[in-house]
Amino acid sequence: MTPKADAIRLNPDDNVVVALTNLKAGQKIGAVDAPLVQPVPRGHKIATRAISKGENVLRYGQIIGQAKADIAVGEHVHVHNLGVGEHTQDYAFGTAARPLPAPTDKRSFLGYHRADGQVGTRNYIGILTTVNCSGSVAKFIAEAAEKSGLLDDLPNVDGIVPIAHGTGCGMSGKGEGYDTLFRTIAGYARQPNFGGILLVGLGCEVMQLSALADGRPIRADGALRYMAIQNEGGTRATVARGLEELRGIAAIANRAERAPAPVSKLVVGMQCGGSDGLSGITANPALGAASDLVVRHGGTTILSETSEIYGAEHLLTRRAVSAEVGEKLVARVRWWEDYTSRNGGEMDNNPSPGNKRGGLTTILEKSLGAVAKSGTAPLTDVYLFGERIDKTGLVFMDSPGFDPCSVTGQIASGANLIVFTTGRGSVSGYMPTPCIKVASSSEMYARLEGDMDVNCGTIISGQDSIESKGGDLFELFLRVASGEKTKSEELGYGGVEFVPWQIGAVM
Repeated sequence: MTPKADAIRLNPDDNVVVALTNLKAGQKIGAVDAPLVQPVPRGHKIATRAISKGENVLRYGQIIGQAKADIAVGEHVHVHNLGVGEHTQDYAFGTAARPLPAPTDKRSFLGYHRADGQVGTRNYIGILTTVNCSGSVAKFIAEAAEKSGLLDDLPNVDGIVPIAHGTGCGMSGKGEGYDTLFRTIAGYARQPNFGGILLVGLGCEVMQLSALADGRPIRADGALRYMAIQNEGGTRATVARGLEELRGIAAIANRAERAPAPVSKLVVGMQCGGSDGLSGITANPALGAASDLVVRHGGTTILSETSEIYGAEHLLTRRAVSAEVGEKLVARVRWWEDYTSRNGGEMDNNPSPGNKRGGLTTILEKSLGAVAKSGTAPLTDVYLFGERIDKTGLVFMDSPGFDPCSVTGQIASGANLIVFTTGRGSVSGYMPTPCIKVASSSEMYARLEGDMDVNCGTIISGQDSIESKGGDLFELFLRVASGEKTKSEELGYGGVEFVPWQIGAVM
């Protein structure tokens, strides 16, 4: 990228450029053969030629919508004159699937090796709940453990994480909603970043302890114990028993020590939230370059947020390793079209107001930028929300675009590291899994430096290339996986970000 450029054309076929700084009305810039019609904020689009009403607008060489009115050269292109029209996709399954070259070196990180073959990047103890009714008791147990100094002499345990949520009852005991919640809680119970689990239920809920624990090998190390409040004799008795159980679990967890693990044991959940017009130019493609490095070393990266790849899914189906995998992705997109329709929504309810202020106009434009996180690797497989990932390489996990919910699914699926790109700024964390925050611009990074781990605005200034920034991210992955704390961990985030996806009626 040329240092100090006013705007950038992302593909020779594009009829818009993207402003890299705030531009004034009447200003003349190199990429446009006329003075600007009105002020254009950083990250927003400018027409490079006259565009007729109904004509396709192109960014990244792809259609991002149709002009709602005639657009003059030098005019600001945004929600007032650009919308989503009818669009079809050529899925061309597998036509662009190309294996990535093997790395020339072997890299590793220091992780916690689990009995089932997974490797944790953290060593927490989890107090999981089957239902909202046991959420307070889970927190009471964690508070009692902290007051008692239970972990004071256990240096290998990172802490105790109570996981409370708002569901588990008032729902059908079968079907899509139940299955999704079951996968989520069971996935957390075998999460490699937990060195042990205490599972707490009420007793009469729909999501029964017996269904989750009885006869199911959730943990191969035996560090899973469970109890129901109604069977223990109420709140105080359950807290006392819970504290006793935690002592035994903590002793097992403390035996774990960090040891070298290959990058093939790294499972990286990739997210973007609070995106802006620069996210698809800087942070997302830099993460894509880092994703390719993880895949080249035999690791796994997870792309998600199905509602935010809508309109760009054809770029992924082309990279599917088989037509079957490509069809699985298209099936999830069709499910979402039906899901939003029957619930009175629409797939173009994105971008959000913040996304639009940052320069994004249509879901097609947002999705094209979001897909850049996936790099160039072949798409190995497609999974349901919270489904255990059993393949390496780039995979896709179905989820909403709501970030806490999507990350919850990725962690349930086995992600031991989360990387989150953001253009407007995002403040959150996701215990037990560390989260790296990546800023799309230097301005936002400076404003929220206490929350951001990486600044990709240096790509705009010409200090870094996408490839070099991707390499920096990869190195940070290994350091964080080995124990280096992220900003969100230092701030103590992660206590309220467990958000299961609720599908179906609340009864």
